[in-house]
Amino acid sequence: MSTNENTAESKPVSTPLSNAPVLRMESVRKTFGGAVVLRDVDLEVAPHTVTALIGASGSGKSTLLRCANLLEEIDDGAIWLDDEEITDPRVDQDAVRRRIGVVFQAYNLFPHMTVVDNITLAPRRVHGVSRGEAEERARELLERLGLAGKADAYPDRLSGGQQQRVAIARALAVRPRLLLLDEITAALDPELVGEVLEVVRGLKDEGMTMVLATHEMGFARDVADQVCFLDGGVVLERGTAEEVFADPQQDRTRRFLRRIVEAGRL
Repeated sequence: MSTNENTAESKPVSTPLSNAPVLRMESVRKTFGGAVVLRDVDLEVAPHTVTALIGASGSGKSTLLRCANLLEEIDDGAIWLDDEEITDPRVDQDAVRRRIGVVFQAYNLFPHMTVVDNITLAPRRVHGVSRGEAEERARELLERLGLAGKADAYPDRLSGGQQQRVAIARALAVRPRLLLLDEITAALDPELVGEVLEVVRGLKDEGMTMVLATHEMGFARDVADQVCFLDGGVVLERGTAEEVFADPQQDRTRRFLRRIVEAGRL
């Protein structure tokens, strides 16, 4: 069993191996107050692929992402990033988190900072990047995400979709090895969802390795290389998007997708 307890000696994260999964989970178990939220989860995410986590609310999708970024301590099992066990207690957790970008459904932008200051904060304070270099990177990202004219705006002057795109730019500013996206359209008005999902499509085309939890079934079907259906903290079914959506093998998966279709969401 691995824990995240701090010790006097930290173990550095190793150099990525080209043939290794970017993220690997083995028999990961997580409980809250005696309730099992993740039950013996196994997962592998290959480089330059998109893995979509689908399932009903409360199935464990968000908890899985939080465990992957060490925001939650697992109770059993192990997690690897580029063939390094990051749940080894000797690993520097802050060094691990610097290599993983996370975007939540809440934008979490600092309201007293401009867009460019929000994006450059982590590169400057955590990664030691100069202000000039960090701002150049931020403005490049804003241009890519269709926000070139918003660098000096404050978050309250942006739409929800624009704020979420800024949050994505902030995550990309540190040049992450892995990007985790947790229901990033859940807080958006329906008309703003498309512009955020289009950004994710662009990142896929650029080869970004991503794991995303989503209720956007049509999007998951179109963009994911691997789909994992979670139910009660268990990865009940996994496969390509075609396999899971067109020919699910588990009764529970079929019932879930049937309700999605009946609701007009697929």
